[in-house]
Amino acid sequence: MSNQSWPMWEVFVRTSRGLSHVHAGSLHAADATMALRNARDLYTRRNEGTSVWVVPAEVVVSSDPDSKGGFFESSQGKNYRHATYYSKAEGVPHL
Repeated sequence: MSNQSWPMWEVFVRTSRGLSHVHAGSLHAADATMALRNARDLYTRRNEGTSVWVVPAEVVVSSDPDSKGGFFESSQGKNYRHATYYSKAEGVPHL
């Protein structure tokens, strides 16, 4: 199996100062174990990583950049999204 036919993996790294994993890049690997080891070698060379995730690129779902207007539309004019829009229910003590 040549590396051109290996699947693409997306790599996420959490640094020692970070609270969340951040996308670091992509790589080709035959399987998850190889992807994890290669990700470690490529993206955490200076011991800056505390955790590495690898995800098959084919399972990543993303929004369409061409549809960003409607997808990321502001919530202005959508008062129902705010708790202040609703009145307190009578007889419900925990609200």
